[in-house]
Amino acid sequence: MLSVIALFILIITLIIGVPVPFAFLASTTFLIFSAGYDPSFLLPFGFSRMSNSVLLAIPLFIIAGGIISKGHIGDKLVDLIDLFVGRMKGGLGVVTVISCAVFGSITGSAAATLSGIGAIMFPKLAKAGYPPGHSAALIANASVLGLLIPPSAIMILYAWIGNQSVLASFLATVVPGLILTVLLCIVNVALVRQNKDLVIQNPIDVKTFQKLFVKRGTKAIPALAMPFLILGGIYGGIVTPTEAAAIGVMYAIPVGFLIYKGLNGRNFIQALLEAAITTGVIMVMLYTVMILSRLYIMEDLPGTIMVFLNSITENPLLILLMINLFMIIIGMLMDDASAVLLATPILLPLAIELGVSPIQFAAIVGVNLGMGNITPPTAPLLYLGGQLGGAKINTMMKPTLCMITFAWLPTLLAVTYIPSISLWLPRLVLGI
Repeated sequence: MLSVIALFILIITLIIGVPVPFAFLASTTFLIFSAGYDPSFLLPFGFSRMSNSVLLAIPLFIIAGGIISKGHIGDKLVDLIDLFVGRMKGGLGVVTVISCAVFGSITGSAAATLSGIGAIMFPKLAKAGYPPGHSAALIANASVLGLLIPPSAIMILYAWIGNQSVLASFLATVVPGLILTVLLCIVNVALVRQNKDLVIQNPIDVKTFQKLFVKRGTKAIPALAMPFLILGGIYGGIVTPTEAAAIGVMYAIPVGFLIYKGLNGRNFIQALLEAAITTGVIMVMLYTVMILSRLYIMEDLPGTIMVFLNSITENPLLILLMINLFMIIIGMLMDDASAVLLATPILLPLAIELGVSPIQFAAIVGVNLGMGNITPPTAPLLYLGGQLGGAKINTMMKPTLCMITFAWLPTLLAVTYIPSISLWLPRLVLGI
């Protein structure tokens, strides 16, 4: 019962606006003192759980994402993608979605993808006649692909907390991420098909296309090489995710400074400072959550939740649906890293008891928390997209709800109830 009260304390403090690390701390403090646990036992446990080299990948990927965003490395990727699909009606929106997917595979962060691609695409979309609300909603929704297309920071956290393979967790979200990419492109085209104000680029002949492809492709090679370098090293078993993150940082610095020349001393230092602040917040949360998750397990919170769910229904399909709803609410209340830190220790035991593979559950967590970040009324990424794109929230609601209904929900239901979607690639690559 105390664990349930502690969970309510966490949720209520988040709703009233208490900063996430302090909300976790409030729940932890309540459990320690109300249940009479010895802090001298719990505090070393938190430190021991954090002494893991896998966690070094998180600040490294954050630094890489900041450097990529400020170094204008995404510009050349957008230009190359635009050459293929930019001349159809709604094509620039398709360019935006695919660019977010590619950029997300480099940064592993939804916020970095939103700010990086948003800075490039908002002016282009406005010039092409896209309504500001549609543009902001589209980029906000597509930025979440950075959580699904590996490398993903939240999948590193999930694997670490759930004692799962980082590589298997990465692979589990690839197919759902690709499905979501395709569906977002389709919804975008459907939403703008009746818009007569769109400016469509003139068609080009094959010879001109070939010349532009060589020119833009050559300029995009350094940027395109980065995901191949990182993912190829990880999937090939050459480097660990932590080592790949370090390679990504070391590669992004000279590319940003010397090739694309978007980096300078000032914005490089700014990227490092922003990464340090973000990392500090995450590490404080990690320490608190490690203690809190230990307390939740000792108090058998997962078992309590399962008993409650079974009192409502014993149908595993409906229980999975309720677990999904709980994760969407969590995603609406907090950022992606905080949400996965809370959801994994509580819900992973429930999923395993229902017969769901931990690797499949990685994909379920990724899609759920991603959708929560753009689901009203809280929707942190949606509001950030509106601020960056200069769009009012009410103008973003219709396209956002269409994308949730026809892209996010079908992807979530498919990942939840068709295990092969998330397990096919891990089985193919790792044989699990």
